[in-house]
Amino acid sequence: MKNHGTRAGIALAIVFCLNGAGAFAQNTPDTVDGHLTAAKTAAAFDFTGTLARLCVAPPMVTGIRDVAPGPAPARDTWFIEPAKVFDNLYFVGSKIHSAWALTTSEGIILIDTLYTYNSEEEIVGGLKKLGLNPAMVKYVIISHAHGDHVGGAKLMQDRFGSHIVMGAPDWDSIEKSANGYPQGKPKRDIVADDGQKITLGDTAVTIVTTPGHTPGTLSVLFTVKDNGKPVNVAYSGGTAFNFPSTVPNFDTYIKSQSKMAQAAAAANATILMSNHTEFDSAIPKIKMLALRKRGEPHTFDVGKQAVARYFTVTGECAQAARLKLMPAPK
Repeated sequence: MKNHGTRAGIALAIVFCLNGAGAFAQNTPDTVDGHLTAAKTAAAFDFTGTLARLCVAPPMVTGIRDVAPGPAPARDTWFIEPAKVFDNLYFVGSKIHSAWALTTSEGIILIDTLYTYNSEEEIVGGLKKLGLNPAMVKYVIISHAHGDHVGGAKLMQDRFGSHIVMGAPDWDSIEKSANGYPQGKPKRDIVADDGQKITLGDTAVTIVTTPGHTPGTLSVLFTVKDNGKPVNVAYSGGTAFNFPSTVPNFDTYIKSQSKMAQAAAAANATILMSNHTEFDSAIPKIKMLALRKRGEPHTFDVGKQAVARYFTVTGECAQAARLKLMPAPK
């Protein structure tokens, strides 16, 4: 073990009616409508969930509250069976939130950990159902410190000794929180740096710091194998606009989307993944994967241009939201 630095049919119809399925716009006019049109075009039929969440009716947030989590929702609202998706990548998430287990020659790297209330069944139980040993999770990379992604970090740390990797500002937010972790907080462990590689055996995950969704949001790049063929993944660590709605915050978010787009292109990523299943259509893609025939493309392998279009959607929706905050010209 080494550590080197160590919702979508309705939206789909809306998009089609608005803009068809053409290539995304060039030389976007710097207007709200211009950015919205560019985002709709870029989304096409691939990223309708992302478009609906960010462009159709994004919330305006005035502040972030430190509140205790509410009661756990009914199991049937979140539970879904785990699945093998690539030779070395397994879905152990819920209907809405994703968690991924990347297997290596020396153990498992887990990406995100759901809520406190469902991480035991979905992650620990899911790994066991898949024939994997949760005690082999050596590293847990947390995309950002919101309860739907960091909830199981303490469980993995306390029970299995997994190292927790998180951005410094998000470690800080956990430590400062007075109400958000009634069952205890994970202890500060590995503080992620931009470009850092989390290496385990024959596999490395590259960290790309993408502040915006939270100040410490992390996105990652890694390689999976599809019937032995290496394919590269860009994992977007924070998408929704649930940060305080200010121009500087949107500027930070937009810069990070551009940064991750460039990193994904440089890595030749043809797979786009996210920690919310609505953004990458993970659940329908997993279901369709079971129907895949020999020689057909993998359902997650959308190609480099589609990966680039994802970040066009997020960036253009953010540009539109930013402009709405600007004072009206006199």
